[in-house]
Amino acid sequence: MTAPAAPARLREPRERVSPRARLMWATTACVEALVLVTVAAVVGPVTDWLPVPAWAVGLLAVAAAAYVAVVPPWRYRVHRWEVTATAVYTQTGWWVRERRIAPMSRIQTVDHAEGAIARLFRLATVTVTTASAAGALEIVGLDRDEALALVDRLTAQADAVPGDAT
Repeated sequence: MTAPAAPARLREPRERVSPRARLMWATTACVEALVLVTVAAVVGPVTDWLPVPAWAVGLLAVAAAAYVAVVPPWRYRVHRWEVTATAVYTQTGWWVRERRIAPMSRIQTVDHAEGAIARLFRLATVTVTTASAAGALEIVGLDRDEALALVDRLTAQADAVPGDAT
Protein backbone atom coordinates (compact mmCIF):
# COMPACT_ATOMS: atom_id res chain seq x y z
CA MET A 1 0.00 0.00 0.00
CA THR A 2 1.34 3.47 -0.89
CA ALA A 3 1.43 6.47 1.36
CA PRO A 4 -1.10 9.25 0.63
CA ALA A 5 0.23 12.08 -1.49
CA ALA A 6 1.05 15.36 0.22
CA PRO A 7 -1.68 17.98 -0.24
CA ALA A 8 -1.06 20.59 -2.91
CA ARG A 9 0.01 24.00 -1.61
CA LEU A 10 -1.18 27.31 -2.94
CA ARG A 11 2.09 29.01 -3.90
CA GLU A 12 2.95 32.47 -5.21
CA PRO A 13 2.48 32.82 -8.96
CA ARG A 14 5.80 33.02 -10.83
CA GLU A 15 5.41 36.16 -12.98
CA ARG A 16 5.73 39.76 -11.79
CA VAL A 17 3.99 42.72 -13.36
CA SER A 18 6.15 45.27 -15.19
CA PRO A 19 8.55 47.27 -13.00
CA ARG A 20 6.98 50.38 -14.60
CA ALA A 21 3.81 49.55 -12.66
CA ARG A 22 5.45 51.12 -9.59
CA LEU A 23 5.72 54.44 -11.46
CA MET A 24 2.14 54.15 -12.70
CA TRP A 25 0.82 53.48 -9.18
CA ALA A 26 2.96 56.31 -7.75
CA THR A 27 1.78 58.74 -10.44
CA THR A 28 -1.86 57.78 -9.85
CA ALA A 29 -1.42 58.21 -6.09
CA CYS A 30 0.27 61.61 -6.62
CA VAL A 31 -2.60 62.86 -8.79
CA GLU A 32 -5.17 61.66 -6.24
CA ALA A 33 -3.21 63.18 -3.34
CA LEU A 34 -2.80 66.48 -5.16
CA VAL A 35 -6.55 66.70 -5.76
CA LEU A 36 -7.32 65.80 -2.15
CA VAL A 37 -4.85 68.28 -0.64
CA THR A 38 -5.95 71.02 -3.06
CA VAL A 39 -9.60 70.53 -2.12
CA ALA A 40 -8.75 70.62 1.57
CA ALA A 41 -6.40 73.63 1.29
CA VAL A 42 -8.06 75.81 -1.33
CA VAL A 43 -11.61 74.91 -2.21
CA GLY A 44 -12.80 74.35 1.36
CA PRO A 45 -11.65 77.64 2.89
CA VAL A 46 -12.50 79.71 -0.20
CA THR A 47 -16.08 78.46 -0.38
CA ASP A 48 -16.41 78.10 3.39
CA TRP A 49 -17.77 74.64 2.63
CA LEU A 50 -15.02 72.68 4.32
CA PRO A 51 -13.02 74.82 6.75
CA VAL A 52 -9.86 72.84 7.49
CA PRO A 53 -7.07 74.14 9.76
CA ALA A 54 -3.65 74.54 8.16
CA TRP A 55 -2.10 71.90 10.44
CA ALA A 56 -4.67 69.33 9.20
CA VAL A 57 -3.84 70.12 5.57
CA GLY A 58 -0.14 69.66 6.40
CA LEU A 59 -0.86 66.36 8.12
CA LEU A 60 -2.92 65.23 5.12
CA ALA A 61 -0.04 66.14 2.77
CA VAL A 62 2.46 64.17 4.88
CA ALA A 63 0.15 61.13 4.96
CA ALA A 64 -0.34 61.36 1.18
CA ALA A 65 3.43 61.58 0.61
CA ALA A 66 3.97 58.52 2.82
CA TYR A 67 1.30 56.63 0.87
CA VAL A 68 2.98 57.53 -2.45
CA ALA A 69 6.38 56.42 -1.12
CA VAL A 70 5.31 53.14 0.50
CA VAL A 71 2.37 51.62 -1.39
CA PRO A 72 3.68 51.33 -5.00
CA PRO A 73 6.81 49.31 -4.10
CA TRP A 74 4.76 47.23 -1.66
CA ARG A 75 2.13 46.45 -4.32
CA TYR A 76 4.88 45.55 -6.80
CA ARG A 77 6.31 42.97 -4.40
CA VAL A 78 2.89 41.36 -3.95
CA HIS A 79 1.22 41.54 -7.38
CA ARG A 80 2.02 38.42 -9.39
CA TRP A 81 0.41 36.26 -12.04
CA GLU A 82 0.89 33.02 -13.93
CA VAL A 83 -0.79 31.10 -16.73
CA THR A 84 -0.49 27.33 -16.93
CA ALA A 85 -2.02 24.88 -19.38
CA THR A 86 -5.03 24.53 -17.09
CA ALA A 87 -5.53 27.82 -15.20
CA VAL A 88 -4.88 31.53 -14.69
CA TYR A 89 -3.44 32.29 -11.28
CA THR A 90 -3.23 35.76 -9.68
CA GLN A 91 -2.06 37.30 -6.43
CA THR A 92 -3.07 40.86 -5.60
CA GLY A 93 -3.39 43.30 -2.75
CA TRP A 94 -1.16 45.55 -0.75
CA TRP A 95 -2.97 45.39 2.55
CA VAL A 96 -5.04 42.22 2.18
CA ARG A 97 -3.43 39.58 -0.02
CA GLU A 98 -5.68 37.54 -2.30
CA ARG A 99 -4.71 34.54 -4.43
CA ARG A 100 -7.15 33.30 -7.04
CA ILE A 101 -7.15 30.52 -9.62
CA ALA A 102 -9.44 30.45 -12.65
CA PRO A 103 -9.53 27.15 -14.54
CA MET A 104 -9.38 27.52 -18.33
CA SER A 105 -12.70 25.69 -18.53
CA ARG A 106 -14.40 28.53 -16.57
CA ILE A 107 -13.07 31.48 -18.62
CA GLN A 108 -15.83 33.38 -20.39
CA THR A 109 -14.06 36.53 -21.62
CA VAL A 110 -10.56 37.98 -21.71
CA ASP A 111 -10.31 41.78 -21.90
CA HIS A 112 -7.50 44.27 -22.41
CA ALA A 113 -7.72 47.84 -21.06
CA GLU A 114 -5.35 50.80 -20.94
CA GLY A 115 -6.19 53.80 -18.79
CA ALA A 116 -4.78 57.26 -19.48
CA ILE A 117 -1.94 56.99 -16.95
CA ALA A 118 -1.22 53.36 -17.91
CA ARG A 119 -0.78 54.44 -21.56
CA LEU A 120 1.87 56.96 -20.47
CA PHE A 121 3.92 54.05 -19.14
CA ARG A 122 2.99 51.58 -21.95
CA LEU A 123 1.11 49.41 -19.46
CA ALA A 124 -2.21 47.59 -19.61
CA THR A 125 -4.63 45.50 -17.57
CA VAL A 126 -5.84 42.05 -18.56
CA THR A 127 -9.19 41.04 -17.07
CA VAL A 128 -10.27 37.40 -17.08
CA THR A 129 -14.00 36.99 -16.51
CA THR A 130 -15.16 33.61 -15.28
CA ALA A 131 -18.35 31.87 -14.30
CA SER A 132 -17.66 32.71 -10.66
CA ALA A 133 -19.49 34.75 -8.07
CA ALA A 134 -16.11 36.02 -6.85
CA GLY A 135 -15.80 38.18 -9.96
CA ALA A 136 -13.13 38.67 -12.59
CA LEU A 137 -9.38 38.23 -12.16
CA GLU A 138 -7.32 41.31 -13.01
CA ILE A 139 -3.65 41.49 -13.88
CA VAL A 140 -2.81 45.18 -13.54
CA GLY A 141 0.47 46.71 -14.68
CA LEU A 142 1.52 44.42 -17.52
CA ASP A 143 3.74 45.67 -20.30
CA ARG A 144 1.37 46.60 -23.15
CA ASP A 145 2.84 44.14 -25.67
CA GLU A 146 2.92 41.37 -23.07
CA ALA A 147 -0.73 42.08 -22.20
CA LEU A 148 -1.81 41.85 -25.84
CA ALA A 149 0.09 38.56 -26.27
CA LEU A 150 -1.47 37.25 -23.05
CA VAL A 151 -4.98 38.07 -24.28
CA ASP A 152 -4.30 36.13 -27.49
CA ARG A 153 -2.81 33.19 -25.55
CA LEU A 154 -5.64 32.99 -23.02
CA THR A 155 -8.29 33.28 -25.71
CA ALA A 156 -6.74 30.40 -27.65
CA GLN A 157 -6.25 28.25 -24.54
CA ALA A 158 -9.77 28.84 -23.24
CA ASP A 159 -11.24 28.17 -26.69
CA ALA A 160 -9.39 24.82 -26.85
CA VAL A 161 -11.05 23.59 -23.64
CA PRO A 162 -14.34 21.78 -24.27
CA GLY A 163 -17.42 23.08 -22.48
CA ASP A 164 -19.33 26.32 -22.23
CA ALA A 165 -17.55 27.95 -19.22
CA THR A 166 -20.57 27.81 -16.94
